[in-house]
Parts: sequence; structure tokens; C-alpha cells
Amino acid sequence: MASKAERLKAQAMSGETPESGSGALWARVKQRPQEWFAFLHEVRVELRQVTWPSRDDVVSTTAVVIIAVAFFGVFFFGVDSTVGFLLQRLLRLFGH
Repeated sequence: MASKAERLKAQAMSGETPESGSGALWARVKQRPQEWFAFLHEVRVELRQVTWPSRDDVVSTTAVVIIAVAFFGVFFFGVDSTVGFLLQRLLRLFGH
């Protein structure tokens, strides 16, 4: 998008009129692969700048997540069972 805006701005500053008709369509068709190559190049450049975590970091954070999920699963199971049991006792008490 930015390249298209820059191109239109450059055309306006130079006094050129935007292309129209079949010439403009053909120019856009020819330009599409160039835009894709530019996009993929930018993606590759950005991926080189990423600081990837080490294997040890990934293993340790994965273990922490699994342990936390197991803990909260057991915790919420206990809370749900307790509240369910108390509600059943309460309903039986006032149900008669």
C-alpha cells in the first residue's frame, strides 16, 4: 500500500496523469509479481531481525504452561465439585 501511495504522490508531483485504459491494466498486471517479490523480501528481512528463543527456553516455558493448566484444572474441578455439593445440600434442606 505504501508503495502505491508513494507512486501516486510522485506522479502528482511530476505532473504526470495516472494511466488509464488497457495500458493501466497491463501495467498493474505486470507490477503484481514485483509487489509480491518485494513483500517476500521484506518478510525475509524482518525474520532475520527476530530473536528466536533457545530450545531450553521453549522447553521450560512449555513445562510452566502445562503445570499451570494442570493446577488450575484441578483447582476449578475442586471448586466446582464443592459448590455443586453445597448447592445440592442446600436445595435438599429447603426442598422439603
